[in-house]
Amino acid sequence: MGITSKIGFSTRTHLLLILLGICLPLQISELIAVKIWQNQVGFPWDVPILFAIHQTSQPQLDILAIILAKIGSPKTIIPTLILIACALVSQRKWRFGIYLMITGIGSTIINLTLKELIHRPRPHLWDSTYHTVNFSFPSGHAMASMTFITLLIVLAWKTPWRLLSLVFGIFFVPTIAWTRLYLGVHYPSDILAGWLIALAWSVTVYLLIKPHRNIDLDAG
Repeated sequence: MGITSKIGFSTRTHLLLILLGICLPLQISELIAVKIWQNQVGFPWDVPILFAIHQTSQPQLDILAIILAKIGSPKTIIPTLILIACALVSQRKWRFGIYLMITGIGSTIINLTLKELIHRPRPHLWDSTYHTVNFSFPSGHAMASMTFITLLIVLAWKTPWRLLSLVFGIFFVPTIAWTRLYLGVHYPSDILAGWLIALAWSVTVYLLIKPHRNIDLDAG
């Protein structure tokens, strides 16, 4: 492949990432945020979905949901990302390390900021022993899990682990989302917005830092 072809392919890829990975997710999440700002009850489908999931509740699933929620918590995922970033930096993989650190920490800051701005109360639709204290929108678990998987896919993209990371992400992200809905601590719109915001942030930082750049230069 010639230099001109490589440049053309790279430009098209970047445009697609900007359109599908940043602009579209941000536009949809903005529409969701505006709707919730105007009416904190949210969308007509929020509560029915929660009740439908609640009808499947049983003691074994309660325990499973709590365990998985701890695994997918920002308190677990973000420190894990920082440790991986430090390991990458120690191996002189500067761009990857910086990418992980900025994306992970930034995702947390964005989430906490939006929670304070939107001030959406948590759903309280049934009695539960599982409680959370901060606001609902957007879901911190949804943002953390999507951020983690996006970073994992980026790290694995030019390795034999790419397919495995994609398959893992397809299961991991919805599973963590299910725990939040099953436990009744988030509306579905909180989850959807969390995914979209995390995706847009991860892609934005990716395009700015270009973590694969050194690999591409070596391959050339």
